[in-house]
Amino acid sequence: MPSRVRALRPAGAVGLAVLLFLTALSVGASSSRAAGYPVLPVGEDRWFVSNLTGAELSPGGSGRITFSVGDPIPNEALDAVTLTLQVYAFNAFPGNATSSVDVASAPILVTATTSGPMANVTFASVPSSTTTTGSVSVQSSASTPSGTFAVRTALRFTAGGTAYLLESRGWFTAAQWAAATSGPGGAVDLNVSALGVSGVLPETSVLVSSSSLTTTLYVVLAAGLVLVGVGAWLYFRPKSSSGAR
Repeated sequence: MPSRVRALRPAGAVGLAVLLFLTALSVGASSSRAAGYPVLPVGEDRWFVSNLTGAELSPGGSGRITFSVGDPIPNEALDAVTLTLQVYAFNAFPGNATSSVDVASAPILVTATTSGPMANVTFASVPSSTTTTGSVSVQSSASTPSGTFAVRTALRFTAGGTAYLLESRGWFTAAQWAAATSGPGGAVDLNVSALGVSGVLPETSVLVSSSSLTTTLYVVLAAGLVLVGVGAWLYFRPKSSSGAR
């Protein structure tokens, strides 16, 4: 893989609904990490998934999660690309009680062939230095509770015959994340190699409101659990090398 990256400008700003769960969001994360994925150069991971926007629904309503998938690698196409989206945690309103998404009538993600808490969107190839856009439908039911449903992301692809995997914060346990973000002298420093992935992606959410509350107010009410941001790759980006951010 080339060590230098030609940056691609994202097509737009990440939406306000992009949320990064930093505490109890590890609900449902896997307990072990795959090893052997090469770490991408510092800053490159931010270009693979961008313009990730969530949805705001009323119970029984529908919407869409939209995104862009890009290839910032010079002269290397991304092949066998799969973007995974999964509803994995719930922050109830009122009360801000956090749980794994085992609530009845949680929103489902719908593609042309599947429907459920997880959706996979595939692309045969993404040419070098280009982006492609996509979306996934979100459907709630009349009994869907009000609150914030967190959506984690993962991206798999091959480039130059090598397999890569990028995942968002929600795929890691609290212990895994703590071990990978402890720098010298108590500094916060994300070591991607310790997570067993090639890079870290942003997350998004589905907001379900049964009243006239605006999206902004909903985010404020959920502030005890979520942090509005563009993803862990932006929050944890000190100056480093060899897989440490």
